[in-house]
Amino acid sequence: MTKKIPVIIDCDPGHDDALMLMLAFGNGLFDVKAVTISAGNQTQEKTLNNALKILTLIGAHVPVYRGAEKPMFRQLITADYVHGETGLDGPSLPKATLTAQPVTACEGIAEILTRATEKVTLVPTGPLTNIAIFLLAYPHLKNKIERISLMGGGIFRGNMTPLAEFNIFADPEAAAVVFSSGIPITMCGLDVTHKALVFQKDIDALRKIGNKSAAAAADLMDFFSIFYRKHRSELDGGAALHDPCAIAWLINPDIFRTKPCYVAVETKGELTRGTTVVDFYNVLEMEPNAEVAYDIQRDEYITMILNAVQNLP
Repeated sequence: MTKKIPVIIDCDPGHDDALMLMLAFGNGLFDVKAVTISAGNQTQEKTLNNALKILTLIGAHVPVYRGAEKPMFRQLITADYVHGETGLDGPSLPKATLTAQPVTACEGIAEILTRATEKVTLVPTGPLTNIAIFLLAYPHLKNKIERISLMGGGIFRGNMTPLAEFNIFADPEAAAVVFSSGIPITMCGLDVTHKALVFQKDIDALRKIGNKSAAAAADLMDFFSIFYRKHRSELDGGAALHDPCAIAWLINPDIFRTKPCYVAVETKGELTRGTTVVDFYNVLEMEPNAEVAYDIQRDEYITMILNAVQNLP
């Protein structure tokens, strides 16, 4: 039997976060130690509630920890224009049977890593607030982290400003802490996620699977696609399925093209706040601190998601 990869997932559900959770739990490769919640796509209250509902839907029994209510130094911004009023508009989801743990995400991560007998991989797919707070509060536990595989940033593009992607833009100071931590990082930014597209035929294939999780996933993608079809015509009707990339890379890095790069985060720029400054051509000749993904075999990615959802209730 393949040894399972111990992970802590930090997310802000969010439609693509929901599919990321389905991939993580349906794939079978992961020993998910906890799910910690960031505010981002919606408020902490809503993203927490959404995570509990999705985990209930897919039958996942795992500790869930409430995270930070807002970025480290800035006001919260949300993406309700993509994800709707609840953060997971579209499907009818079951009432949550899980409840959050009594301690914070930061304390939960610390407890898990303190007890861990092997290194744990962190998979953040929202703003990096919880991860940065943890790294600042418990620097002695950094060596218990195998890697951080994250969704965020971009090499040559943004979606909040011409160069800044939402997760990094939402809390640039947190992102700066993470990228300067010295922990191995895999960055799946917009350059790759805008190729990780889900089309109508893929939504139909999801619905055809016939289980509860697949029906919810298809409804989620129907709603999620509305924004992309309206505002991202250059994607030819596809919706960018960002967050599952951070999990998919851990499952099979061979379906991605990546390059080791030095990445810094702009926290003060007048035009460039929240930009991941990726030295793609190594002009600075700095030591790379991230494996940066820039291409993906889309069909294999979608098949991976379909297979995982098939394994769920």
